[in-house]
Amino acid sequence: MALQCGIVGLPNVGKSTLFNCLSNAKAQAANFPFCTIEPNVGVITVPDERLTRLAEIDKPPKVIPTTVEIVDIAGLVKGASKGEGLGNKFLANIRETDAILHVLRCFEDDNVTHVDGSVNPVRDKEIIDAELQMKDLETIESRIGKVQKQAQTGGDKTAKRMYEILLQYQDALRQGKSARTVQLDNKDDRKIARDFFLLTDKPVLYVCNVDEASVLKGNQHVDAVAAAVKSEQAGLLVVAAKTEAEIAEFETFEERQLFLTEMGLEESGVARLIKAAYSLLNLETYFTTGKDESRAWTYIKGTKAPQAAGIIHTDFEKGFIRAEVIKYTDYVHYNSEAACREAGKIAVEGKDYVVQDGDIMHFRFNV
Repeated sequence: MALQCGIVGLPNVGKSTLFNCLSNAKAQAANFPFCTIEPNVGVITVPDERLTRLAEIDKPPKVIPTTVEIVDIAGLVKGASKGEGLGNKFLANIRETDAILHVLRCFEDDNVTHVDGSVNPVRDKEIIDAELQMKDLETIESRIGKVQKQAQTGGDKTAKRMYEILLQYQDALRQGKSARTVQLDNKDDRKIARDFFLLTDKPVLYVCNVDEASVLKGNQHVDAVAAAVKSEQAGLLVVAAKTEAEIAEFETFEERQLFLTEMGLEESGVARLIKAAYSLLNLETYFTTGKDESRAWTYIKGTKAPQAAGIIHTDFEKGFIRAEVIKYTDYVHYNSEAACREAGKIAVEGKDYVVQDGDIMHFRFNV
């Protein structure tokens, strides 16, 4: 199954409007809570100027970008961890995602109601954080009850270490901190922790939804959010969902670019958000290109050459011999694979090569 980012937030913060801009899958965007009941999944094309440039060089009939899955999840309210509103459904849906795009309302508009009566994005963030933290604490204390005796009386070293990690999470969550703030020393500990499936251990990007006037420099609400998340391992992005909806209505790329230029923007908030989601999932891109096709391929950062080859076809991984690698900058500079070969800019890599973002790959295999 593909990795997914879940869009979350309180009702009426603009997350379904933003999702509609991201995808052709239209979530109902209405001015009342719970208008999005089932999670809507959108398979979103990731904009990548590098693929466009490779296609300009090779002029193939097919150009295939990479994608990322975005899930629009029902609006959450206070008490969700105890089943209030659509809490149980919300928590089940968010547990299945790999990262979180947390949309916060950072705009004033008397025509759009707020579930708590006033605009305060830091309070809104803390409401959702608290609900997720309470659910995680429930999960952790349940696991502690199961492993405590085995860890304290038996000789099982794994159980003992699991118990110690569980206590670290319990301490953080009881202090009102998210699980992602717990620093684990090594990959074995992180592997143990992944099996807890904690909601607040997922990587998060806070998306500040502002009005058009604030899209370039932000506003006092954005400043407050930035201060509140400073100590977290989290990103922050400013977008204007209403403006993005207007941009999406333009029929041509040229019209959209003209509108962005008039606003003083180089690219749309949607494009920046998609790229941020891709990065949040720890994803990178390698390319294959030639006279038949230019294509972007998604892999998880740190993937080695045989496994990257297997993304194209399992036979490529099974019979992997070597990878021929051209750096993107070299390909663009020399303007063809043949010229890169002549200039000695094709590296031959083996099974231990860790693929780098932007690599242009050609796999040799034998099955």
